[in-house]
Amino acid sequence: MTAPFDVVGVGLNATDTLLVVPRFPAYAGKVPFEEEIVSPGGQVASAMAACARLGLRTKYIGTIGDDERGRIQLASLREAGINVDHVQSRAGCPNQSAYIIIDRGTGERTVLWSRPECLRIAPAEITPDQILCARLLHIDGHDTPAVAHAARIAHGAGIPVTVDVDTIYHGFDRVLPHVDYLIASSEFPAQWTNERDPLRALELIQREYGMRVAAMTLGAHGALALENGRFLYSPAFVVNCVDTTGAGDVFHGAFCYSVLQGMGLADALDFSNAMAALNCTAMGARGGICGAAEVRALMERAPRREHPDMRARIGRAVPTT
Repeated sequence: MTAPFDVVGVGLNATDTLLVVPRFPAYAGKVPFEEEIVSPGGQVASAMAACARLGLRTKYIGTIGDDERGRIQLASLREAGINVDHVQSRAGCPNQSAYIIIDRGTGERTVLWSRPECLRIAPAEITPDQILCARLLHIDGHDTPAVAHAARIAHGAGIPVTVDVDTIYHGFDRVLPHVDYLIASSEFPAQWTNERDPLRALELIQREYGMRVAAMTLGAHGALALENGRFLYSPAFVVNCVDTTGAGDVFHGAFCYSVLQGMGLADALDFSNAMAALNCTAMGARGGICGAAEVRALMERAPRREHPDMRARIGRAVPTT
């Protein structure tokens, strides 16, 4: 029997206010902002928007506030063609929001965010039928008991689980045993293992929890992954960067697509890097989401930006056992 959805995501959404400044101010300084833009975002919601743009049948599970920001978010998900049957609207609760300061010169962003406790989702609110209807589950680290519950359901049914995690969450050790593809921020592996060497940190995580791929994004320098005892490094694609907001979220959406397309890991990392780079060419967490043809075109023409010593480090790495 064919699953009605290709991918289901459980995790965050947010409605962002972007403030574009000519340069980031010094501490305690002042600078006028040039633009103010309200834009939908959030880790899993934006990843699902990327999946939908790539043609996947996509479902999002999460909570929204009943304020204007919540209405903006819900409308954006529906407009993207994402199924929202199990999105809960919380009465009297504001939606998660973020104020994002964007440096016009570099496109780099600084995020100030708030998520009210009334948006928390409980494990009992996620039923097996909501998860087993898809070919892949994507989660983040927030509401850890709920995402652990969802991951356990999927993993137990042989459905691959991908996770986007950027910091330490209490109880996240109960999520990791059910993860097939860990793609963390550059800071997470060291924080989790107390091992400063990123290669060694990924090895330790993979060895302890047994996921198929342990990986980390490297911002402007691409992504690093460990699979079958072998490290793979994918340099970033160079574009005219307008706004880095949402680049990691779009990377994860592209990676979900890559897994479902059966791509090898090297191609999956390149494809995900390219899609994330394209998103940086427009304002907003989902401003530059493109289709697969545009992503492949960028992969063929764009120069790459390598980490200064990553290839050498991988060459010296001892294969894991």
